[in-house]
Amino acid sequence: MRLDKFLKVSRLIKRRTIANEACDAGRVLVNDKPAKASLNVKVGDIIEIQFGAKAVKVEVLDVQETIKKDDAKELYRYL
Repeated sequence: MRLDKFLKVSRLIKRRTIANEACDAGRVLVNDKPAKASLNVKVGDIIEIQFGAKAVKVEVLDVQETIKKDDAKELYRYL
């Protein structure tokens, strides 16, 4: 699954366009490397997102095309 779509489906970022802009600005790292929105996300990848002064680091546990809002937290684990 594309990185921008995963960020939206997992509810880490609300909208796919915002996820796309964050990737273009270099604020999203996958396995400690700057990632493009089209990067393919796999189980076990470490995603780090910069929100201003705050950073969020998560590990991908599952990849699904669609998921209920309440179950979205099961797609990743905070590190």
